[in-house]
Parts: sequence; structure tokens; C-alpha cells
Amino acid sequence: MAGVVKAPGAFAITPHKVSVCILVNIYASPSQISVPFPFSSVSQHNRLGLYLLALTKTCDDILEPKLDQLINQLREIGGLLDHWLTDHVTSRLSSLSSPDDLFNFFNELRETLGGPDSGVMEDDQVILDPNSNLGMFLRRCILAFNLLTFEGICHLLTNIGIYCKEAISSCSSYELRRVDDSGNDLESLSEYENMDLNLVFRKINEEMEARKRATEQVSFHLHLPKELSTLVEDIEVSADPKSEHNDKGRESSSYASGELLRDVDPNGGVFLRTNWQIQGYLMEQADAIEKHGSSFTLNAFELTLRQLQKLAPELHRVHFLRYLNNLYHDDYFSALENLHRYFDYSAGTEGFDFVPPAGCNSFGRYEIALLCLGMMHFHFGHPKKALEVLTEAVRVSQQHSNDTCLAYTLAAICNLLSEIGFSTTSGILGSPFSPMISVGTSLSVQQQLFVLLKGSLKRAESLKLKQLVAANHLAMAKFDLTHVQRPLLSFGPKTSMKLRTCPIIVCKELRCGYHLISEFCCEGSTMTADGAFSTAWLKNLQKPMGSLVLSQDNGSRNNSNPFLFFTQPSSIPGSVMQLVGSSYLHRATAWEIYGSAPLARVNALVYATCFADASSSSDAALVHVKLIQHLAVFKGYKEAFAALKTAEEKFLCVSKSRILILKLQLLHERALHRGHLKLAQQVCDELGVLASSVTAVDMELKTEASLRHARTLLAAKQFSQAAAVAHSLFCMCYKFNLQVESATVLLLLAEIHMKSGNAVVGLPYALASLSYCQTFNLDLLRASATLTLAELWLSLGSNHAKTALTLLHGAFPMILGHGGLELCARAYITEAKCYLSDPSFSVSKNPELVLDPLRQAADELQALEHHELMAEAFYLMAIVFDKLGQPEQREEAASSFKNHVMSLDHPHDVEDPI
Repeated sequence: MAGVVKAPGAFAITPHKVSVCILVNIYASPSQISVPFPFSSVSQHNRLGLYLLALTKTCDDILEPKLDQLINQLREIGGLLDHWLTDHVTSRLSSLSSPDDLFNFFNELRETLGGPDSGVMEDDQVILDPNSNLGMFLRRCILAFNLLTFEGICHLLTNIGIYCKEAISSCSSYELRRVDDSGNDLESLSEYENMDLNLVFRKINEEMEARKRATEQVSFHLHLPKELSTLVEDIEVSADPKSEHNDKGRESSSYASGELLRDVDPNGGVFLRTNWQIQGYLMEQADAIEKHGSSFTLNAFELTLRQLQKLAPELHRVHFLRYLNNLYHDDYFSALENLHRYFDYSAGTEGFDFVPPAGCNSFGRYEIALLCLGMMHFHFGHPKKALEVLTEAVRVSQQHSNDTCLAYTLAAICNLLSEIGFSTTSGILGSPFSPMISVGTSLSVQQQLFVLLKGSLKRAESLKLKQLVAANHLAMAKFDLTHVQRPLLSFGPKTSMKLRTCPIIVCKELRCGYHLISEFCCEGSTMTADGAFSTAWLKNLQKPMGSLVLSQDNGSRNNSNPFLFFTQPSSIPGSVMQLVGSSYLHRATAWEIYGSAPLARVNALVYATCFADASSSSDAALVHVKLIQHLAVFKGYKEAFAALKTAEEKFLCVSKSRILILKLQLLHERALHRGHLKLAQQVCDELGVLASSVTAVDMELKTEASLRHARTLLAAKQFSQAAAVAHSLFCMCYKFNLQVESATVLLLLAEIHMKSGNAVVGLPYALASLSYCQTFNLDLLRASATLTLAELWLSLGSNHAKTALTLLHGAFPMILGHGGLELCARAYITEAKCYLSDPSFSVSKNPELVLDPLRQAADELQALEHHELMAEAFYLMAIVFDKLGQPEQREEAASSFKNHVMSLDHPHDVEDPI
């Protein structure tokens, strides 16, 4: 529902402010002692006080709510008193039928304020401090009313009548008694039209008719104040009720005539919005376009942006909005052109927090332009160019004494070195102006990254850049997660040290980022209006509690919890919330690496529930990927593909998107389990095509494609080719210091040699993988490596069955506690094979010791449709039943074995849409 157009200029009294004053008078009635009537408890009284505090902070907003919106908010926080509060507000508004009533009302408000002239007060009496937020609001309202002329008071009376009348026509909760009373009040207003002010009221009537005509047009409504639509001229679209909501609950953008919604001054002046208000609108629209780009109309929004550019050429962010608008409508040439314009006009003047040193020109800073250029090279997959440009930005920042830009540039270099694989940075970071300190030794990329991270963190702390400090702590946690801290110098006394990562240090770095939420200092706070936080809080009153994870948003709820008031988000900038949310994503990733699936899932759910509104589209897609992968591993493909379908509807599956890559991963795994090798190879080829051909770019995707290619060759029993691909992949991982991937590839090599019949050759690879896992605390991968090692020992002969069983039982707690369906099933089958291979074990004496794990394995593999392992499980079950002399159970198990073997041999009979 659209709000009420607010008068421009200085603080002006409006019907909405009168309503708030009525509520403040209820909250702090001077005639009451202790808890005022009608409140029954202190908590009820405090709840209204907090709500009024939020309302008064939004008094300077562009758009004011209508009376029915205020009533809906009162219902949210009023609890049992919502009817009394709404009735009191509406009845008091309807009683203001003459200028004398307004004078008496504002005289009563003076008694609400305390002060030296308030007389003797009782101990528990509620008196407002004139210097408090509510007291200042009342004082501003009283002053604004005292400055009104008689004509202005009549304007206010007319606006109050319209304010009440619109609420009556649109809100069905009013009783007929209220309708009659308000009608009588409006009739009483007509008496003043017979006074000697006909010319004045003729102008008022024209203004009322203009407002009525404006309400028949479609509002400019995508989180957008209506007055901003005045920037669009000669664009008029007829109202369409279907444009208000679509099936996704998103708000569509539409436009109204600029002439009808202009702020009109009685003296004939026309007012536009301030630059700060337009800047806030542009920032809000950029966020909305990135999240809901399809809800914007290309041409209509382009016209608005062109008009903005015409009226305010200094707002260079308009070029950025035009770039986003064209990008999300696939007009790439126009998008690139506008991106270049935005860079040309705004480099060094927007989007960067900077206090220029004395004697420095604050316009057009070259070092910031270099920083932006380097980040652009990094984003588009040119890491060497990016590193060269960022190194140049370091040099220029040092020459110009721009410490803030230097801190951000160092952070950007750290991010580049951690995200992109570099085998060496020789010749790039070795210049005299390099941030590295020459110590006479050749530092590895990881050592350089560690020094840069420490330097960037120290510089950010000295400059008190709180958000950059938090981001650097997250970067340090990410570094410590997969890197062993070694001595930087290759000489000197050597002390004993454990060459292992330390999870405690990782958790410490992650916790250091949490302090930002309590002691944040928004470095761009000058762009934020005083009441912006309260406006966001009031808008969130109508939002349902929590976020719907992996489910479609079917619109807001009609029945809202009145206690939702206490669960609203606090006044924290979106950038701070995004950083805190990123810490939960890092925690989820850390627990995935360490092998705790429950904790990884909990942190991903916390992020999806608490930080979905503040998250970027990439982070939101990442958390969906983590949750869907968890479903696939622990619940099977049916639930995973159902969740994937929902995620595809929420996120655009463009090339190299996380959702598309996840879909290909799930399809490949299911194809391998079903024995559909052609489909698996096709998916591998598509993954390889998605990766960039540039060296050191898309390392994660390249590793994933090669790893799955080797597994496909292994499933096709092409052992030599699979070993060659895996060996080449390990060399690449070792070269670029991909430690977790190296351990995984070593384990794959051990599995390849085991299935090819060379178990002895596979043992060193399994032991090397175990060494990696111990060094980097990869507990679940270590348990998987132990399982593979037990299988290798078992392949050497029945004499090693007890050794294999001992290894397996040592890994069982981790496997059964944190492992997925396939890993647990493999462990169960291996345990049964160990018992059956042991010459001292008698099946007839203890058959359940073998049959129970085989049954559990068959049940868990059913959700994965893993025909190969299921065939092995039923084969072993048939052998056990044969030894027990149970032919019926043996034939049943043999029949199931045959069915799974046939499914592997004839995968084309199974429908598998891609």
C-alpha cells in the first residue's frame, strides 16, 4: 500500500505526526502514576515505547505511512491492547474538527514534557525528558505547529480528514460507528469552507483532486519511495492490479506521472529530492536488481535512469544502475559501455572511504582507479594482469600517502593470492615498491600471502577500519585452515614444531570477526539517513519470522505474531551483516574440511536463516549448494534433486554458476552409481568446458572436472588411463598447493591400484593420503583413507583380515558419526568381508555378525541407487545364506544380485533426463 506524500523542506507537522503524538501522549500521560492506563504490565508499556522510538526516528523519511498502515503496525505490537490503541487514535483524530481543537491538543502535549516548570512529580510518575528522543520529537512537533499560519492550520485539518477518510475506505476493521463519526467530522470541516478563505480552500481542493488522480496510477514501487517517481516526466501507465504481486511474491516496478506526484508548495515552488536521498535510492535499487533482476522492466527503468542522469549529472552511480539493468537483460554491449562510463566518471570519487591528507586533491585519485582496475581483471579471470595492476596501486598509494587505499589494496592482493593458484610470483612482487620485505631468501607464494595478511591486518587495525579488520580475520582463518605455518627464514636455530594446522587458531580468527557486530563503525555512515534503520525495522514488521530454506516464498503471512516486535533485526548496516554472515559460511566450510557434517549443516542453516536478506547472490547460492550436497550425501538423490529444483527457480543458472555446477556434480554421481558411463563422461566434458582455459584460474572447477574424469575411467575399468589422469591431477594440486585436493587424489590413486589388482602399489598412496589428513586435520577424509587402507590389506589375502578389521574398527566412530550413506555402506561391506575372510570365524555360530551390516548397507545404498555396491552386498548375503543352509533366502539374495548386475549392464533402460 502506498504511503502519504510528505511535505518537503524543514520539519513540518503532518497527520501522521499528529497520530504519533497521540500515541506518545498515551505512553507518557501526565495524569497517570506508575504504569499508565490501559497498560497492565511494564513489558506492555515498554513495548509501545520501543515502537514509538522507531516511529520518531523515521520522521524524516521521504514517505510517511497512511493511517491503515499505522493501525496494522499497532496490531503487531499492541497485543491485547491493539483494539484499544487503534480506537483511541482514530477517535482522537476524528475529534480534531476545528483549529481550537488542534490548539488544545498541542497545549496538552506540553504537559507531557518534564522540565523545571513541570512542578513536583511523584516518584513513579511517567514524565518525558525534553532531551530524549521522544521529548525532542514532541518539541519539534509543537514548534512546527506554533509556526503555522491560520491557512496552514486549515491545511492540516483538511489533511487529517483525508488521512482518516482514506483509512476508512481501505480498512475493513473499522466499525460502522467509526465510519459515521468520521463522516460527521468531515461534514463539520465543510463549515470552514464557508469562511472568507474560499481562495485558500479552492487550492486545497485542487490539491485533494490531484492526490485522488495520483492514486489511480500505478505506483513506482520496488522498495522505492513514491516521491522519487517525480523524477520521471511524461510517463503514465494505467493501473494494473496484477503488477502489484507476482507468483514469487516479488514487487514489480512500475511508474506514475511525474507531474501528479510532485511535492507542491502553496507558493508555487517545486521540490526534488536531495542528493543523499537519491544516493540511498540508487544503492537500494542496485541491491534489488542483483537479487530480483527479472522483476525490472528494461525500457521503463532505463527511462527513469536517463531522467535521473539528466537532472543530476553528478550522480555517477546512475551509470552503474544502467550497467546492472542491461546486464540482467542480456544487453552486454550496453552493459559494458555503461560500466566504462561509471569507471571513467566515478573512479576515486565514489564507493571508497577516504579522508584526503592535507594539500591533496580529493578528486580523481589514480591509486583507487588502479585498485578498481585490478579487481576488474581479477573478476574477469586475468590474475597476472590483476596482480601487476594491484602492485602498481601499492606503489602509487605509498607515493600519495594514501594509507586507506593501501590497506584495501593489500587486502585485494591477499584475496587474489588465496583464490587464484600461483606457483610463483617472481617478477611481479619483486619490485622495489613491493609490499614484501626483502630478507635475502626466496619466499613461497604461501609465505608471501601470510606476510601480506599480517601486514594488511595490522594496517587496518591502525587505521581503525573495522570492516576491513573483520574481513582480514576471515582471510586469516581461511589461510590457517589449509596451510601449515612454517618459519619464514631458512637459516638460524631450529626449534621443534608440529607441522600441523591448528583448528583452535582458525576458530579464534573467526571469533575475532564476530566483535564487529557489537563495535562496528560503519565507514560509509555518512550515506545513511538517521531514520533508515528504523524504517527497515518498521518494514520488517510485515515479514514472516525466519527464512524459508530450500522452499519457495509464497508471500507474506496474514496472521502475524504480536511478539514479532522483539525478534526484529537490529540497526546494523548491511555490509556488517554480510561480513558476519560470511564468518558462518567460513565456519561451515571449516567443519566440512575437518569432517563434522552436523556442525557444517548447522552453520549453513544459521546463515540461510539469519543472514539471507543481507547476503550477496553468490553467498546465498553457496549456502544452498552446501545444504543440497548434505541432502545428497545423507538422504539420497531424490530429496537432493527436489531441493535443487527449488534452488534453480531462485537463482539464475548462468554459465559457471554454483547451482549449475552442483547440478552437473549430482548428475555425474548418480550416473556412476547407476552405471550410465556415457552420461557420466558427458557431464565430465561439460564441467571441463565451464572451466577457464587461463592458467591458475578456476582451479577448483578444473580439479573437480579432472577428478570426476578419473573416476569415470575407473568405473569403465580403464585403470591405466585413470591412473594417468589422477597422477597429472596430483602434480597440478601439488604445484598450486591445493592440500585437501592432494589428499583426495592420493586416495583415488590407491583405489585405482587396488581395483586393478595391484594392492601393494596402492598402499604407499593410501599412507601418503593418511599423512596429509593428519597434517591438515581432515578427520573424515582420514577415516575414509583408513577404510581404503583396510580394503588394501584385505586384498593382500585372508592372513591380513584381522589387521584390516582392526583398522576398520578404529575408523568406525568417525564413519558412523559423520560419514554419508556411501561411506557407511562401504564400511559395513568391508567389515562383513573381513569376517568372512577370517579363517577363525564361523558363520554358523554367529551369522548376524555378518548379516546385520550387509542389511544395513543394502538399506542405505537404496537411496543412492548404487548398483555396484548393492550387488556386492547381496552377493555376500547369498554366500552367507548358502553356508547357513537357507535356500529361500539365498535365492532371494541371488535374485537381487542379478537385478543389480543387469542394471549395471543395461543402464540405457533407466530414464535419466539431464
